[in-house]
Amino acid sequence: ESATWVAILVYAYAIGGARVAGIVALGLLIPAGLVAPFAAYACDRYRRDRVLLAGYLLQAVTSGATALAMYANAPLVVTMIVASTSLMADTITRPVQAVILPSITHTPADLTAANAVSGLADNLGIFFGPLVAGIILAGGRPADIFAAFAGVSLISVALTLRLPLVIEPTAGRPRATAGAILRGSFGGFRDIVRERRVLLIILVMSSGMVVIGALDLLFVAVAIDLLHAGAAWAGFLSAAFGFGGVLGALATVALVGRRRMTPALAGSSGLFGLPILLVSLMPSTLTAPILFGTSGAGFSITSVAGQTLLQRVAPEWMLARVFGVLESLAMFSLAVGAVASGAIVATFGIRWGLFAAGLLVPVVLIGSWIELGACDRGARPPDAEAVGLLKQLAIFAPLSAPSMERILAELTWLKVPAGEVVIREGDPGDRFYVLAEGRVEVSLAGIHLSHRGAGDHFGEIALLRNVPRTATVTALTPLRLIAIERDRFLEAVTGHPQSRRTAEAAAAEQLEVGGLSG
Repeated sequence: ESATWVAILVYAYAIGGARVAGIVALGLLIPAGLVAPFAAYACDRYRRDRVLLAGYLLQAVTSGATALAMYANAPLVVTMIVASTSLMADTITRPVQAVILPSITHTPADLTAANAVSGLADNLGIFFGPLVAGIILAGGRPADIFAAFAGVSLISVALTLRLPLVIEPTAGRPRATAGAILRGSFGGFRDIVRERRVLLIILVMSSGMVVIGALDLLFVAVAIDLLHAGAAWAGFLSAAFGFGGVLGALATVALVGRRRMTPALAGSSGLFGLPILLVSLMPSTLTAPILFGTSGAGFSITSVAGQTLLQRVAPEWMLARVFGVLESLAMFSLAVGAVASGAIVATFGIRWGLFAAGLLVPVVLIGSWIELGACDRGARPPDAEAVGLLKQLAIFAPLSAPSMERILAELTWLKVPAGEVVIREGDPGDRFYVLAEGRVEVSLAGIHLSHRGAGDHFGEIALLRNVPRTATVTALTPLRLIAIERDRFLEAVTGHPQSRRTAEAAAAEQLEVGGLSG
């Protein structure tokens, strides 16, 4: 993708210079931003692995079509329309990847590790993409880059076909009218406004993308007019930023297993912004690459920490919408950054452009820190015993790492002496229980129904059916129990189709055979 972005700007620049290249960049980013929410809607409505497959297939087709338009010397407007569909396809795959990762990781540490590796891949692409583009352009044409990317996308199609997954949609599938599609696609903006913590994280990450959009122009301005080093240095500064991003992505391995992500988000945001500001104070061909490289490392860590935090705090049912909105805002933020930096540089000069870009993310973070810092302040290390017990239950086995993390953060361990009633027939349903140690008797109207032992569970019927307790459960021996509150249990289980079906099937089976357990 980084390579094709270079290709399209070089193609446009060759036709009409910097003004045309800027107009083309804006014309490509805005449609891509409008398409991203529809990818989120597709994730909610269809199987996510199939949406990902369709996204890669669309990338292959549209990249190939762009290459053909360039080879045929089609009018610029025609080529740009085709190229815009290629960028739109990119905005489909990124949100889907971010949504699928939590679904196929089993613990919070796994999720952070997956995001770290994904971030490394992104930064390697940002670093090597322009390098590959330069090598191809040295002896070829921009069209050759799009042709190559079409082949890479076909490899992605083949790899996605091999995924041993069945990831089902979280929403139902009513008839898809035009109004329903629009409401489903852009309703994510409304939902996110209601989720204050999610909104704040997206605000910080979007401000980072504004800075990235600004840097595209600032690299050129710094190289030519501040360092007086020539146009080639724009590429060197961009490569330094990309190389720093790779190093930062490697450093994100330190985040694996961490309970809190907000301190890493705060520290890396400063590491991202402040070196850009320092370039304005001490510009030289020695310091500028080092400072931009340091900034790239900060941006890389900020991205991983922010994405992981989003996956943790966003409710399961709105995860696709969250990343659809984030992708949409990223495209618009890149455009805003490019336009705003140009205006600041033209009006006040390059140093003020660097100063504004360097301060943006830290200022946004400081302004939202009190609320943002509370996102994971109460986080605690995962309880290994609880994780083992819950993952053995078919109800919880399909849950994503963030859903499991939210359950683990709020569950309660109980000790119950022998002979005590744990739940009583007719009482309101308030908790779901998992037996760690001991045995219980399940009875109805004083009549024995069954025994339960370590690894068994009870209490789900009243919660799922919203009815009073259907049986009495009494401790036969001293018990150690995990208790999960009603709201947390329902949020986790009913938000995941496979978990819900499993829980409903278990409840129905117990009702049929008379082995009632709450």
